Amino acid sequence: MTALPSGQGSRIRPLVGADLDAVMHIEQRAYAFPWTLGIFGDCLRVGYCCWCYEIDGRILAYGVMSVAVGESHILNLTVDPGSQRQGIGARLMKHFLQLARRHNADIVMLEVRPSNTAAIRLYEKLGFNEIGVRRDYYPAQHGREDALVLALSL
Repeated sequence: MTALPSGQGSRIRPLVGADLDAVMHIEQRAYAFPWTLGIFGDCLRVGYCCWCYEIDGRILAYGVMSVAVGESHILNLTVDPGSQRQGIGARLMKHFLQLARRHNADIVMLEVRPSNTAAIRLYEKLGFNEIGVRRDYYPAQHGREDALVLALSL
């Protein structure tokens, strides 16, 4: 993997409908059970916080967050498999934490697969703590997989 280029070619910006083809390309490469185009479209339509990280116009990561009644929920945070472990996920997550604060959220919550150790390490490094388990939350190759519920007080 190459290091991220520095400079003005990288930015975090709102996700728009025209980005969904690129998002779906990443989503399908990143997950055995990806979100559908309809789910992403619905998130945009209802006004969730949908943002992407791009370099020179190429989307490398994206995320979706809902905010309501003092609570923020990270619904999806995905980095293109070819661009992982370069700090992109941390940059995008820090952006979402800033957005949650701006929306006056008191807490940020998310679910993560116990098998996704890289994501768990990132979330713990950012200050998230495990607060529970959702049994059989995710589809898996042979049945279902639990989700760890993590939270960060703001």
